[in-house]
Amino acid sequence: MAKKQALTGDFVVIKLKDDAYCFARVLREPYLAFYDACSRETLKIEELVSRKVILKLAVMNRAVTSGRWQVIGHLPLEEELQVPIKTFKQDAISQKLYVYVDGQERPATRDECEGLERTAVWDPEHVEDRLRDHFAGVPNKWAESLKLKA
Repeated sequence: MAKKQALTGDFVVIKLKDDAYCFARVLREPYLAFYDACSRETLKIEELVSRKVILKLAVMNRAVTSGRWQVIGHLPLEEELQVPIKTFKQDAISQKLYVYVDGQERPATRDECEGLERTAVWDPEHVEDRLRDHFAGVPNKWAESLKLKA
C-alpha cells in the first residue's frame, strides 16, 4: 500500500546505505530543501530548522509516497523557504540558456545561470548518492553531469 503524499512543511529522514541519516523539508511540489545535517541518529525537527539548507532539488514524489523517505514531523514553512526556486535550462544543440521558475522560462545569460541547479527531477537514489558525496567532500557524478556546459 502506498504512503500518502507529503505535505508542504513536512520534514523527512533519508537513510543512506552507510547507516547515516540526512534530512530534508518538503517545499512546494516537487521541491525539497536538504539540510546541512548528517547523523547516525534521527535529529529533532527543532534542531533541523536551525541548520543551513545546502540544496533545493525537485525530487520524484515516490521518494516519500513509497515510504523510502519517512516523514518525521511538520512545521509551517519559514518565509525564506517559500521563495520560488530558480533553475536553468540549456538547449542541447544551440546551447542557449534559460531561467526556469514557477513553470515559466525566459532567455538568460550565462551569469544568471551560474550557481543554479539544472532543471531536472531527481530520483531518490541519485539524491542519496549526492548527499553521501556531499558529506564525504567528493564530487558527485550526477551533479557534475548536470552542470552548465561551456
